[in-house]
Amino acid sequence: MQLHELKKEYKTKKKRRVGRGGKRGTYSGRGLKGQKSRAGAKIRPAIRDLIIKLPKRRGFKFKSIQENPSVVNLDLLDKYFKKGEVVSPAALFQKGLITKEHNKLPKVKILGGGELKHKVIIKDCLVSQKAREKIAKV
Repeated sequence: MQLHELKKEYKTKKKRRVGRGGKRGTYSGRGLKGQKSRAGAKIRPAIRDLIIKLPKRRGFKFKSIQENPSVVNLDLLDKYFKKGEVVSPAALFQKGLITKEHNKLPKVKILGGGELKHKVIIKDCLVSQKAREKIAKV
């Protein structure tokens, strides 16, 4: 037996060519021109672009969007707090001047709106430059 005398047990199956005519006609269901009709047409979904624009979440409970502090003016402190009282986020929450955000007390900034007529003690609050001057004056 020689090499040219060998015969296959079964015939090789021909690979079918897709999207080149056939029963669907010249455009094979792809329509006319355009990106979708070309070979290798891969169109990225619009949602993927939105996902790429969002900032990545690093670490546990990472907040990419910075929370703005709750603001309180000096005239409210004058109205709700007596002489020598401590002004803190907890005290402001108890008096109803600020509300909790996501079940925790937010950062508080004291602004210089209005006048302060008596001394108060400020703890754990951010203070604007104008408010700082008015508090120092009292």
